[in-house]
Amino acid sequence: MAAGRGGRTVRDLRTGNRSAVLRQLYFGAPMSRQELGPATGLSSGSVSNVVGELVADGLLEEAGIVDSDGGRPRTLLRVAPGSAHLIGVDVGETRVRVELFDLTLTELARTELPLKPRGCYDVGPIVDHVRSGIATVLERAGVGTDRLLGVGIGVPGIVDRDAPGGTVVHGQTIGWDAVPLEALLRATGAVPPGVPYLIDNGARTLGQAEMWFGAGRGARDAVVVLFGSGIGASLITDGSPDGPGTEGAPLEWGHLTVQVRGRRCRCGALGCLEAYTGAESLLARWAERGGGGDAVAGGDEEDGVAALLAAAGSGDAVAREVLDETAEYLGAGLSDVINLFRPERILIGGWAGLMLGPHILPAVREHATRYALRHPAAGVTIDMGSLGPDAVTVGAATLPLAAFFTTGGRRTPPEPAAEAPGWQTSLRTRGGSARG
Repeated sequence: MAAGRGGRTVRDLRTGNRSAVLRQLYFGAPMSRQELGPATGLSSGSVSNVVGELVADGLLEEAGIVDSDGGRPRTLLRVAPGSAHLIGVDVGETRVRVELFDLTLTELARTELPLKPRGCYDVGPIVDHVRSGIATVLERAGVGTDRLLGVGIGVPGIVDRDAPGGTVVHGQTIGWDAVPLEALLRATGAVPPGVPYLIDNGARTLGQAEMWFGAGRGARDAVVVLFGSGIGASLITDGSPDGPGTEGAPLEWGHLTVQVRGRRCRCGALGCLEAYTGAESLLARWAERGGGGDAVAGGDEEDGVAALLAAAGSGDAVAREVLDETAEYLGAGLSDVINLFRPERILIGGWAGLMLGPHILPAVREHATRYALRHPAAGVTIDMGSLGPDAVTVGAATLPLAAFFTTGGRRTPPEPAAEAPGWQTSLRTRGGSARG
């Protein structure tokens, strides 16, 4: 196909036009064809052609009619919710959560599969949880895989999406050394070969969800904290206030050294921020000082955090001390983020963050401001994320959604098997003839 201006082909231009219209209707509420032109920068003819294609593909539908000033009534268009499905998976510290969404990210079904005992990250059971979770949500919603755009998965650790054979996860804190997660999931047969698995760091999926749909909307520069058994963050440095911006970068922020020769972190190093702020560390420090009892010893982490909050609320001095210490370390860690990146907003999410935030957020703000440089600290707000416990699964579902936008709403078929060069085929044919 002939390349146009800038090396782009006609197909590239059409895909870009489809993508622009889909994004505008997805994030800009129902709009008429006349409004889409100025909003996307496309000509009225291009808008008409693209809308016609997307309606024919079943991706757009009418959303009512509005009167115009002295002219004909205008038909409003919107993305058709039932035209596609998305699955988001959160491989968390205490459970695997799987959710099925329609194209507008309305939840259709969910399931949660616990991970026990605490800290058990054997990859086999986790892969099986994902497989069975996918089957469960599809069955509960009564839908098949024909409209499934992909399965997005948020995981702890460093994700290498360019590894040969599919995405590999390096999860030092959970004992995963170059785990070929994509290949293991593909081998389960949970979804057809044409449905992609899109795997990324859980902090990044949380960040993308908050920036697209939550408390990060409107900010160009933000840091979103995933506070769970451990702690991590996602950095967004050039977001768009009008819709999805650039992808966030996951930060292994929990392994910033905050105390030389300090507590041993589960990564093996000494003095990491995570060794003082993660829920696992918080409960360990409480137990070391004689608190918690049966609520901490080998139990569920969420129950343990709830017990610590209850003890602090009833006047337990040790529980209060542990909370105050956690708030100070978290604030000090955020001060480094403020000094380094100068974000507009810092948002705290994750299951432990949601539980602890209402109790420690004022102290976290105070310590972050006190430890940071005055000028960058004056320009940042520190708040809770707004999407709740489902933020990572919603963010994971945005991975196939982002791919959907990139392809202009076209499902990307699997790569065809590479054909052998003609000379190899010829030699094999001659060899077979000679042996015959």
